[in-house]
Amino acid sequence: MRIQVIYTGGTIGMVSSPNGLVPGADLEGWLKNLLAGTDLEGVVRLTELDKLIDSSNATPDDWEAILTALDTYRADAYVVLHGTDTMSYTAAALSYARVGKSEPVVITGSQLPLGAPGSDAGKNVMGALTAASSGKAQGVSLYFGDHLLAGNRTTKISSWGFEGFSSPTVPPLAIAGGPWHWNKTEMPGREAKSPFKNRAAYKRHDVAVIDLVPGITAERLSALVTPRPEAVIVRAFGVGNAPSDEPGFVEVLGELVRAGVPVVIASQCVQAEVVLGAYETGDVLAAAGCVGAADMTLEATYAKLVFLLSQGLTGRQIAEWMRKPIASEL
Repeated sequence: MRIQVIYTGGTIGMVSSPNGLVPGADLEGWLKNLLAGTDLEGVVRLTELDKLIDSSNATPDDWEAILTALDTYRADAYVVLHGTDTMSYTAAALSYARVGKSEPVVITGSQLPLGAPGSDAGKNVMGALTAASSGKAQGVSLYFGDHLLAGNRTTKISSWGFEGFSSPTVPPLAIAGGPWHWNKTEMPGREAKSPFKNRAAYKRHDVAVIDLVPGITAERLSALVTPRPEAVIVRAFGVGNAPSDEPGFVEVLGELVRAGVPVVIASQCVQAEVVLGAYETGDVLAAAGCVGAADMTLEATYAKLVFLLSQGLTGRQIAEWMRKPIASEL
């Protein structure tokens, strides 16, 4: 068993500076001490990306840099050390790009730097390594706070709690303990095949994310989508409801669809499944050509749109794929 650990930046390896936390900890020495005397001693290698970032600065270019590193450093399993702020976006992005890959990827990080008193860094890294070496993990998963979660089903729920992530619409893949408890949650198997041959690299794309609030006007909505983006995610109410009585509101979205811009309706609820025909206030969105995000998280929805746009898909093609799973994200 060979496990490759890839450090991308983030709190886990940061140290204090006059301008706040920055990368700079002796991560290699810390990891060596952490694994001393364990079954994993001698089987884990560490590589740091050339460009270490706070994950708040992450872009699709950084997703691609991680994917390149995964392909470059051959191993039986991988652990990616990542900042928590955009970890769920990266987990979703990697899951779409790695369908059909046999080696599991487990993403983790920490709320506190490895040198801070009471840090969760060691616990999370050991948990991720345990999952990666278990022979049971598949696809891309996220380990945090004693739970192994399907990577493209996660969202960050706390900026301070050690249980910082959740998969609100599906159960955990596993719960750490003595012994670990593994659940039979559907994940892409090793026999899975990507529906996209010769995957194109991730690139930045102009995807607008708009939260609805009571009283939003058609004029404000129109301003938010001017100039016209490549795709739009509308975070609506409940199961995908919008202010259908607001004059011109639905028409703005319909005009986008007719212009070839995919409009995806998501929910502001942490737990929800978008059903556009359940209420009149959602049915009008379906009639305008919008497509629902089903039970996908915002992170999974956004990363999926960027993935599809990066493959060169447009308009109706994207709308069709938003309804179909690529990596068990819905």
